[in-house]
Amino acid sequence: MNIDPDRFLSDLHHLRSFGATGPGVVRRAFSPPDIAAREWLVDQINAAGLAPHVDPAGNVFGLAGGRSLLIGSHSDTQPEGGWLDGALGVIAGLEIARAAAEAGGPPISFVSFQDEEGRFGALTGSDVWSGTVSMAEADQYADRDGVRFGTARQGLAHLMAEEFVDPARFSGFLEMHIEQGPVLDMAGEAVGVVTSIVGSRQLQVTIKGQQNHAGTTPMAMRRDAFQGAAEVAVRLRARMANVVTPESVWTIGNMRVHPGASSIVPGLAEFPLQWRDRDGDRLDRMEDVIRAVLDEVAEETGLEVTARQMRADLVPVAMDEGIQAALSKAAEVHAAGRWRSMPSGALHDASNVSRLMPVGMLFVPSIGGISHDFAEDTAEGDLVTGLTVLAEAAERLAR
Repeated sequence: MNIDPDRFLSDLHHLRSFGATGPGVVRRAFSPPDIAAREWLVDQINAAGLAPHVDPAGNVFGLAGGRSLLIGSHSDTQPEGGWLDGALGVIAGLEIARAAAEAGGPPISFVSFQDEEGRFGALTGSDVWSGTVSMAEADQYADRDGVRFGTARQGLAHLMAEEFVDPARFSGFLEMHIEQGPVLDMAGEAVGVVTSIVGSRQLQVTIKGQQNHAGTTPMAMRRDAFQGAAEVAVRLRARMANVVTPESVWTIGNMRVHPGASSIVPGLAEFPLQWRDRDGDRLDRMEDVIRAVLDEVAEETGLEVTARQMRADLVPVAMDEGIQAALSKAAEVHAAGRWRSMPSGALHDASNVSRLMPVGMLFVPSIGGISHDFAEDTAEGDLVTGLTVLAEAAERLAR
């Protein structure tokens, strides 16, 4: 099997053109650029002699005959996304599957999962395929504008099959991804063999107070929903200190305040609260702190505070030891002294796929540790090194 680095880089740059915005990409799930990109992927699958299959959730598979190894990631982006997040793993999968088909084997398939970046949910395509949520449940997910997943996916109906690909036809799953952090770049290393993926939980918090006039309502008499939200954020930072490690994270990523006028005391504040850790017990303890803080703020301020689970919990996932060994051997051949084993602090489709089969991941450096930003980038030499390591491991695992 002979991979073609130039063809790989050319395809990666071509995928970048769908939704290109300055140096970055805006290609949200089921947007016109995303649909065009998935149509282009189907064309590449046909040209490679693989069998295209677009399932009802919008996941695009390029299938080899018989039982095969699956390689892939996602090709949708954040609202201000980089050009490599997810796309790298999809095009690496395409190139390796194509090279394997050209060589007459081993059998390797690839996939581009849908809505990993959470326009509607998060990891939605692999959620549905892995059975974490049903298609009916996912169809009710809505974006910020109220558009539902079930409505948006009709934009790809002309390519969709009625059935899902049977996971039993795959022996395992590999996902190559940019690190999305600074470790490899700062160390001058070329690849990272992933040992585990963090678990994640998320609540949607709603705080209701009393909307009122900002000029005539004394501070002591206000039931200001935003002030309640701010109190939650401040208390969490202090209260988490005795529970977390330096690797633990929690985030309030956006805030909606109603009615959002400078002369009105806000009567409503809504925000997602997400937390991540590699340890399931610690995730439990973090949740205990979060719920205790929400209860305290409600009791002390007289505000109405509610929290609902936004999606199924993602448990911490260990990568398959056999796949780690294959990736490590290939890394030592092609990046001797310039690779490490490392955990992933970001979520990936591999978390869901691990419910179905053995999984493994490979990281390449993110320049400056930047991701989820138009400035996201990786040196082409590191992209090719990652492809080479992944291809050697895949060839060994697929035989």
